[in-house]
Amino acid sequence: MRLTNFVTKLSATAVMALASAAATAQQVGQDLQVVGAPVAGATGFQPASSELARDLQWLDGMIMVIITAITIFVVALLGYVIVRYNQRANPKPATFTHNSPLEIAWTIVPILILVFIGAFSLPTLFKQQEIPDGDVVIKVTGHQWYWTYEYVDDAVLFDSYMIGQPSTLSGEDETAGAQAYVRSEAMNAVLARYGYDSDHFLLATDNAVVVPVGAVVVMQVTADDVIHSWALPAMGVKQDGVPGRLAQLWFAAEQEGVFFGQCSELCGKDHAYMPITVKVVSQEAYDAWLAAAKEEFPA
Repeated sequence: MRLTNFVTKLSATAVMALASAAATAQQVGQDLQVVGAPVAGATGFQPASSELARDLQWLDGMIMVIITAITIFVVALLGYVIVRYNQRANPKPATFTHNSPLEIAWTIVPILILVFIGAFSLPTLFKQQEIPDGDVVIKVTGHQWYWTYEYVDDAVLFDSYMIGQPSTLSGEDETAGAQAYVRSEAMNAVLARYGYDSDHFLLATDNAVVVPVGAVVVMQVTADDVIHSWALPAMGVKQDGVPGRLAQLWFAAEQEGVFFGQCSELCGKDHAYMPITVKVVSQEAYDAWLAAAKEEFPA
């Protein structure tokens, strides 16, 4: 009898410990500010939160200035030609066939512009493609229609579904009126249980990728059915996941917060329902989450 009571108490303690670990793993970062998210009616980029994103946004701005200047010049030149050389202003047209200095100029000037753009864009591209040693290495596999994340060096493995997919709704949620893929007050309650606002419907996932701020994160991207694409705009990264191949991307988050991404390769009828959630936390919070995740999500 004493042995039975001891085993019962031990089992109860183990269950409580696992439940506590699960709560810790899911609740990490619930007090974080949402930094990288789409905004209805807004234009432009999400706030740059990594060196790669800042480089890309600066490059985009610089090229936009060049394109705008060229467009204004060409439109002004066309307007001048229309006014100066129409039949009324110039009844007797010229008969020359070429102008060597002008032809040399319109060949050399575009080349110089392209060389100037390349001098800034190629280093940015190389920085993206030269993968450093990762402080955190995560293998991400795309499925129809969810993600699987494996922390390669830490024996943690979990699936990540959009909150609102059937697998994220309990019987109590459905009894309360929550329907898969449908926004409602009952669905807002489900989002709140996971620590998200109603505005995060179609963006938030049940299990988020958690990484420490400032750490070099290397994502190994693949897929097991069709081509998917792992994209996180605020970090300036996007990489196709191709079945049978293992591609890589990297980023180092410069601030704590919640960042949303999305599969960016048309992958089937539920393509719109496989978002990405990344939580960037302090090193201490990450260590605590990792310890809990090893209990909840053993590889």
